[in-house]
Amino acid sequence: MATGDAVNKRDVWRCEIFPEIACLWSSLLRSGVFICPREGGAGNNWAKGFYTNGSNLLEQVLESMRKEAEDCDAIQGFQLLHSLGGGTGSGLGTLILYHLQEEYPDRILSSVSVFPSPRVSEIVVEPYNAALSVHQLLETTDEVFCIDNEALYDICYKTLKLNTTTYSDLNHIISNTMSGLTTCLRFPGQLNADLRKLAVNMIPYPRLHFFMPGFAPLTSRECVSYRALTVADLTQAIFDNKNLLIACNPKRGKYLTYAAMYRGLMSMKEVEDQMAFAQDRYSSLFVDWIPNNGKVAVCDVPPHDMKMSASCISSNTAIQELFKRIRLHYKLMFRRRAFLHWYTEEGMDSQQFEEADNDILDLISTYQQCEDMKAEDCFDDEDIKLIEFEEFEDSLETWDSLDVTGDSLMDEKIK
Repeated sequence: MATGDAVNKRDVWRCEIFPEIACLWSSLLRSGVFICPREGGAGNNWAKGFYTNGSNLLEQVLESMRKEAEDCDAIQGFQLLHSLGGGTGSGLGTLILYHLQEEYPDRILSSVSVFPSPRVSEIVVEPYNAALSVHQLLETTDEVFCIDNEALYDICYKTLKLNTTTYSDLNHIISNTMSGLTTCLRFPGQLNADLRKLAVNMIPYPRLHFFMPGFAPLTSRECVSYRALTVADLTQAIFDNKNLLIACNPKRGKYLTYAAMYRGLMSMKEVEDQMAFAQDRYSSLFVDWIPNNGKVAVCDVPPHDMKMSASCISSNTAIQELFKRIRLHYKLMFRRRAFLHWYTEEGMDSQQFEEADNDILDLISTYQQCEDMKAEDCFDDEDIKLIEFEEFEDSLETWDSLDVTGDSLMDEKIK
């Protein structure tokens, strides 16, 4: 997706879709926007999506995105929706981000990434795909909104009381959350926030840009018309782990920063009072070396079929649970070099797997160090440099030297 200002409209959304088997949907979209590869998907293989099949499709995708970006008067950034468990979403998705960063270095790149779940798993090699994708997301994106299917299914069964869950139900939850995060781009409000403002206020260090999204209210269809909502109810709900779209408990870590976006007609003073009360109530869950952890935005236009709602994204150290889980499953297979030949046949080297593992381990260590830090601790520039740059220097040199364009990826293996 690309966001920007269009003629006679304040904001427009442009969308690129890269499905594997949904070509019948092309009749619903404008010609040229919907791209369906003839050779199919990447076969659950990150390397195939990033190097071979993905590189064959890349120029067509980028050209279509350039045309959409040119139609925007003041493009703000790009947003990619993809899954990290399969091959197309992880491989081709991160390849697109890699090139968007080079072509639009001054624009915000954000992604809504569906991570592998601890119990809901359909792909054997998803730990490989997820680990290799996380490395690219560390380097190419400014904001990553993390989602997993287990949390979505729990919301459907336990909160919405749905006996049968469909993809429409899951997508509805995601779309409501995304709509709340970007509402200030599309509608007027009392206090606005855009993608760049979110990045500036949410990311204390460059690599800590993985967010935990949440949404309120989550109410079953039978109870929507009967539930009375208040700002206090919404504020309490967005800090509840039952309303998170990822299977991590924020109470096991500490909040570095958070952003809350409210929609509907409400008093700005009431919103500020409730946020101050919540931060005081959960003060033990916030790091003390960031005095004002939160950013608030209020949009006057409510969502469809609701009087008011709230979306929240938080940078919480508990998200390291997600990366620990990915690394654990990844190491179990990589120690035995299981399934590795499928990736090396596409041009990868086993060293890249080791570098991806080291990147995840360093990311976990950084989150843990931020959680343990105290306001009175002395944290000089050399310490920050060690955390953010030195540990990743060798990895960056190796990956930045790769030629991921054109037919070179098809003709020879990476040395």
